[in-house]
Amino acid sequence: MITARTISHRYNNDLALKKTSLHIAKGEFVAFTGESGSGKSTLLSILSTLLTPTEGDVFFLGKKVQEIHDIDTFRKENIGFIFQFHYLIDYLNVKENLKIADNSISDARVQTLTQKLGIEQLLEKYPNELSGGQRQRVAIVRALINKPKVVFADEPTGNLDSKNARIVFELFKQLSEEGTTIIVTTHNKQLADFADTIYEVSDGEL
Repeated sequence: MITARTISHRYNNDLALKKTSLHIAKGEFVAFTGESGSGKSTLLSILSTLLTPTEGDVFFLGKKVQEIHDIDTFRKENIGFIFQFHYLIDYLNVKENLKIADNSISDARVQTLTQKLGIEQLLEKYPNELSGGQRQRVAIVRALINKPKVVFADEPTGNLDSKNARIVFELFKQLSEEGTTIIVTTHNKQLADFADTIYEVSDGEL
């Protein structure tokens, strides 16, 4: 599914990632753990095509990322992103935020995912009417709504209480068992235990 070959990355003179290689299979649930500044978010950004490595290559679905011509379409067709900040659109209600990428998504799909995360009653509300945890759960549903082949999640439960964080990771586990590749970063080692494979990132190295 995704292969990284000796990738490194520098921010100016700071080496954030050092000659890292790994392979992630279809349907695998991978967690990267490590302290802030360890390089795990940089690694996630490179694997998810959002950041080009200073050195090395990434192959995604058999394609060399640097050679994909229409990367925006590729992302839309294959990838779901969950960031630490929700990036919801303030003037759209929850349902409209969920359908913004594809208005043909069925109401049944919206209802199924929102029920799993306990936000089905919020569909007509606007982001400024929601708590931080509710907004984050909306962002998680938005990333999953198109049934992406791969979900990348950078500290996806940072704004959630322990109960809802666990629900999110249980959903990730279910999706991986159904064939979706899940790649997350987390500080929480109990949540990381849901993953099939756990990598600890320290000083830019796995």
